[in-house]
Amino acid sequence: MPRVPPPLWLLVAVTGLGPFAMQVLIPALPVIGRDLGVSSASAQLVLTLYLAGVAVGQLIYGPLADRFGRRPLMVGGMVLFLAGTVAAAVAPSLGWLLAARIAQSLGGCAGMVLSRAIIRDCHDREQSASRIGYLIMGMSVMPMMAPLAGALLEEAFGWRAALWATAAMIAPLLAVVLRALPETLPAPQPLPGVRGMAESWLALLRIPVFRAQAAVSFCSSGVFFAFMAGAPFAVVQGMGESPRTYAIWFIAVSFAFLAGSFAAGRFTLRLGMRRMLLVGLWATASGAVLQAVLVLAFPPSLWLFFLPMGLTAFGNGAAQPSAVAGAVSVRPQLAGTASGLVGSAQMGFGALMTLLVGLTEHGAGLGTALTMAGCGIGALLALRGARARG
Repeated sequence: MPRVPPPLWLLVAVTGLGPFAMQVLIPALPVIGRDLGVSSASAQLVLTLYLAGVAVGQLIYGPLADRFGRRPLMVGGMVLFLAGTVAAAVAPSLGWLLAARIAQSLGGCAGMVLSRAIIRDCHDREQSASRIGYLIMGMSVMPMMAPLAGALLEEAFGWRAALWATAAMIAPLLAVVLRALPETLPAPQPLPGVRGMAESWLALLRIPVFRAQAAVSFCSSGVFFAFMAGAPFAVVQGMGESPRTYAIWFIAVSFAFLAGSFAAGRFTLRLGMRRMLLVGLWATASGAVLQAVLVLAFPPSLWLFFLPMGLTAFGNGAAQPSAVAGAVSVRPQLAGTASGLVGSAQMGFGALMTLLVGLTEHGAGLGTALTMAGCGIGALLALRGARARG
């Protein structure tokens, strides 16, 4: 029986809502801290624990989706996503908010894992890279608007309004998933409990080319997470700008990422995955290194801080589809597990980068820029390993 792919817009929406929910509270973190009576460092856990929850969730969804199917896991994840979002909106304390954010992240990451696996179910390796490029391009529109939406909602109605708005988007999308998402799993894979999950992960981790491809993916995405964690401090504290100013400039960066994702979707079939990945990673690393040089050489400036990030964001958008498609194609019958494992590595590494930036960024932008440069160079080194083993 042929596998009919679901509408691409639906995959874009369920993928994009998770990152939207992650970023929509970032401009309001200082306000959340004051409102709940906690320090800024404690309030930042609203971001870090969301990333950690996504990392854990993706490990769980992948193997379960390979065993029980994509559709039931997607429905269950969306229900948890909605429940966690509502719980966060009514949180009376930081502890409640953090617990709700973990639940929210565990539900929200379902679309991030399962959409990539669904695409791989329905298309071959090269076509998957192209369609994942369009998927990332489309879903980037939602998180690119999240900081500005969060800042405006916080100014008008308070920080909880951003969570209620997120819930209002999840509920109708859940109804569409129930009606329109088909099952695409080619054949269920055996999964004897937790041991089976661990064996699936180990089976992939024993493959050198998978390890190298995964490292390419999480190092290149680590550049973005480092920027996301440090840029608000560099812009608001270091340059004295408003959270709204940061959000507007972040949109410009997101457009660069969007352009890179479009380039991946448009040119991957023509150039091939390896060449597209090489171009993207060189742009990512070059922009990050240039940003570090400019931060060291010149006084703080929005233009000098964000223009190199535009090059980095374009390269990241161009590289990520091929990096992910290469990793999930190492063993196609475990595409769901591979997607979850790679996504978990991305978010787990991203969480570590937010902690590193939190320790090194003091408002000048240097800690952010150096962390980004290290991640970009690490991605290039990992690509050398992938090519040597592939």
